[in-house]
Amino acid sequence: MADHTIQSPLLSPVDAETSFANKTPLFVSASKFALKFLIWVIFISWAALIFLFPAESVSDLFRKWIHATSGTPFGITGSIFMLLSGPILIIAFLAIVHLIISGEEELQEKKASKNPRLRLWTFPVLVNGPFGVVSATEFIGIVLFSVYILWAVYAYTMRSLSYVSEHQISFKFKSILMLKIMGLRFGSIGLFCLAFLFLPVSRGSVLLRLIDIPFEHATKYHVWLGHLTLAIFTLHGLFYVIGWAMDGRLVQEIIEWKDIGVANLAGVISLLAGLFMWVTSLPGVRTWNFELFFYTHQLYVVFVVFLALHVGDFIFTMAAGAIFLFMLDRFLRFCQSRRTVNVVSAKCLPCGTVELVLSKPPNLRYNALSFIFLQVRELSWLQWHPFSVSSSPLDGKYHLSVLIKVLGKWTEKLRDKIVDAEPLKDLSLQPRSAITASVEGPYGHEVPYHLMYENLVLVAGGIGLSPFLAILSDILHRLRDGKPCLPRNILVVWAVKNSKELPLLSSIDIEGICPFFSDKINLDIHIYVTREPVPPLEEGYNYKPVKSSLCPMPSDFGMSVLVGTGNNFWSGLYVISSTIGLVILVGLLHIFYINPYGVYQWWYKGLLFVACMVASIVIFGGLVVVLWHVWEKQNSAKEKDETKVDQFEQDDTLASKDSTEEKIAQSTIIRYGSRPDFTEIFALISEQWGAVDVGVLVCGPPTLQTTVAQEIRSHSVTRQRHHPIFHFNSHSFDL
Repeated sequence: MADHTIQSPLLSPVDAETSFANKTPLFVSASKFALKFLIWVIFISWAALIFLFPAESVSDLFRKWIHATSGTPFGITGSIFMLLSGPILIIAFLAIVHLIISGEEELQEKKASKNPRLRLWTFPVLVNGPFGVVSATEFIGIVLFSVYILWAVYAYTMRSLSYVSEHQISFKFKSILMLKIMGLRFGSIGLFCLAFLFLPVSRGSVLLRLIDIPFEHATKYHVWLGHLTLAIFTLHGLFYVIGWAMDGRLVQEIIEWKDIGVANLAGVISLLAGLFMWVTSLPGVRTWNFELFFYTHQLYVVFVVFLALHVGDFIFTMAAGAIFLFMLDRFLRFCQSRRTVNVVSAKCLPCGTVELVLSKPPNLRYNALSFIFLQVRELSWLQWHPFSVSSSPLDGKYHLSVLIKVLGKWTEKLRDKIVDAEPLKDLSLQPRSAITASVEGPYGHEVPYHLMYENLVLVAGGIGLSPFLAILSDILHRLRDGKPCLPRNILVVWAVKNSKELPLLSSIDIEGICPFFSDKINLDIHIYVTREPVPPLEEGYNYKPVKSSLCPMPSDFGMSVLVGTGNNFWSGLYVISSTIGLVILVGLLHIFYINPYGVYQWWYKGLLFVACMVASIVIFGGLVVVLWHVWEKQNSAKEKDETKVDQFEQDDTLASKDSTEEKIAQSTIIRYGSRPDFTEIFALISEQWGAVDVGVLVCGPPTLQTTVAQEIRSHSVTRQRHHPIFHFNSHSFDL
């Protein structure tokens, strides 16, 4: 590692003046503060209502609210929806306004902190356990959820015991009554958990974008909540089953489908669908057969629809807000994935990795830590697989690349398809080639957090280097073009099994992007080849960037920009119009059908409510999607007219090529037969970099994440004042 730092600012005086001139106006800052304050007030009030709902006093207030507002055309359904689902939709509206106001100036406002400090969301508290690596913020969330469950069970148990004790009946019937009451209460707790379950699984959710939690991070929250929710619903069903069995009416109750009250059979079907999803999502089953997990998880449609049939419309609205936001995201993903994407280039690298270069429109928004979901229809019409983007948005206006490690059946078939197609001509594939790709995304951080640290440590395992190639490319492009960019010291720690994987580093053309990078940043690369004691070749590994021949022109087969993380105006209009459409359709349904014709069946009204949710998205949201698509086509046509030749940047500094490659070689250290010693690495960083904030980004297997997180936690506990503070950030996720 080079023992030097660069203290001069990255921005020139001209850049600094430009940044100052473009400073956010005071009224914009005030508006953003007011929006955030209002969002927090609404969220805390909503969460407090859910937390205190088991209390008898709050339940009485809830009943009074229903009595006071049920006289509207929407009835009880509207009252409960407004109180328990309305807040989360209002927060979504405010989040849209906040994102539109913010635009892309967030990066301009970020400055390096002179005084390093711990941050709850980057400080790992738990590193070994069932939850994986858990930050302090996540730990607080786990504690709050645990306290809520314990408090709710305790409160409901005390209220149920008090109610049962008032009845002069035998012990057997008291037990049956107690089981049924507690089964009912567990059902209400499960519905509140369900209100949170669908929020993190919405990939382009405006709520996740507001708090800057990308989908790959939020996935684990969905997993945690999924285990909790289905465990509670299982207790809900189990208590009823035991009570019915004790009463001698088990079969009759299970197959009963009431018009007034809950439809038991619908609940049984919903619970069975949930149990199938739960069992097949367990780590052992998911690893053994991912396809089984993937296909079974599509039963969420059965789970939700039959839940609505089971409890009726007004009880279903307790969790309908989050489900509606998920449906919005799902429909937009469906619309985006209908388009066929042109595979500009497809090739198999010697290290057993496939590189796909996909066509995209120039206005598609993403950053260097984004990822996409990819479908290859020749392999499967149903399977979608997530891959980190290995290119920076500054690499080219019309393409995006991903690196795919050949590990399973799907990736093996993909490699075979590419190998079979190569002899036909070359590595370039045309739209009607052996590969037909569809894409959902890109998704990722709202603000690229790798640009928020002056000092970066990138820890990768194997193919985990892929997103870090995008990071390096992004930083080098920004340095070359004078764009806002904080990183000045970068250490890459890469662990690979075999030396044949080393050419993966050559996927990025460092000298071609920024020939004089060493004058602006300190870049050190430490590579650990764990399963080879000595280099296989005497001369070792030489950095030789791989040149790709790419199409520089816009393509008619590029990705669709219809993505929730895309244009803030259109995505916001889509959410708002669909929500307004839901209110209109439910209102019309009650005014012209339910109230005049005296529709009273709970299950039927639940089905009608779900139908209104779907119709509002398809009709009102679909209209916005059509207009959005027309806008996209017009922009693409305009771009094509303005673009005649937009060749990729060629290296016009050939004289510096050899010296640049020599500098890269000097900054690269390869160790054979050993693993990274993070205690030694972090100790060396502490002595060389001093008291600064250091962003540590990890992308690799769980064991690598655990090891790094454990070392960061240990260092933070025993830290000296003149040592840096390490901030743990994971870029790994497992569906």
